Parts: sequence; C-alpha cells; structure tokens
Amino acid sequence: MLKKTLLTLSAASLLGTSLLASAADYKFDKEGQHAFVQFRIQHLGYSWLYGTFKDFDGTFTFDEANPAVDKVNVTLNTASLDTNHAERDKHIRSADFLNTAKFPQATFASTAVKKEGKEYKITGDLTLNGVTKPITLDARLLGEGKDPWGGYRAGFEANGEIVLKDFNITKDLGPASQKAELIISVEGVRQ
Repeated sequence: MLKKTLLTLSAASLLGTSLLASAADYKFDKEGQHAFVQFRIQHLGYSWLYGTFKDFDGTFTFDEANPAVDKVNVTLNTASLDTNHAERDKHIRSADFLNTAKFPQATFASTAVKKEGKEYKITGDLTLNGVTKPITLDARLLGEGKDPWGGYRAGFEANGEIVLKDFNITKDLGPASQKAELIISVEGVRQ
C-alpha cells in the first residue's frame, strides 16, 4: 500500500512538473501598446532614419526548457509605416520601396528557435514586398511573470537585419543604405 501511494505521489509530482514546464501560447499586447516593430536605415551615411509600423499583431509559443517547440508569427500592415515625415512615408509606401498598394501585409513565421546561453536565435521566413526569404533574429527574454490584472506575461526584444535588394527594393540610396536594421520589442499575454 505504501509503495502504491508513493508511486501515485511520484507520478502526480512528475505530471505537475511537466505541466508547469510545458509550452504556453501568448498573444501580443496590442491593446495596451506594449509591442513595437521598428527599423532604422542609414541616410546617405550621415544619419539614421528611424521608422515604425503602427498596425501589427502576433503570437508566440514559449517554453524556456524546450526552445525547439517555440514559435513566432507576426503580421503587419505595411501602410501603417511611420517615419515622422508624411511625404517620406508616402514615398516609402510607393512602388519604389514597399509597394503597399500591391503588398499590404508583411509576415514573419518562425521555422526554428535555438537557445544559446541567455540569447535566442529565431530563424523564420519573412515575406515583404511579395518576396519570402529566411532571416534570423537575435532575441532575449526581458522577463516574465504575473501582471496586476490576473494574467501572465512574457516580454522579448529582438534585432535583425535585412538586405533591401533581397526583398525586391531596388531603389538605390547609396552604399550605406543597402541594409535595414530591425528592432522589435514585444510583450505577450499568456492565453
């Protein structure tokens, strides 16, 4: 009888532990505006031009103990681009750059997540301007825990780089402006 009780307690303990360590699904906190997709690109090699996309949404699956099951999916509306200059924004939305009339959305879908120390390498397919190419983002967990409203949150920061010509953006802005840096910060609410 004692053996059976110990076996049952052990099984329950293992089951409880595996449930706590399992992957959880999160949705970007779009409503609270605790997520940002930004970029920067050199302007003629003299300064940085910064921009953001104001309309996007996404989800991620996170299991710190098993990053192989982690996933990230993001969809953004390219016309929501904002560089704090209306005429420049209109030009970037044109066929010279993002061609937002023809390609109103960009997407990112992860294909692999690997943990290296405290950092994560998130590889996935970025579809932008009608072209899909693999990119890798360097990410790190900023923190996770309960929020004041009874939910549970996790936040990440990620950085990456894209070559404009890889995504059929052929407008030549000079040698210092061939690549754009991505700066992403998201806070997700566990579902």
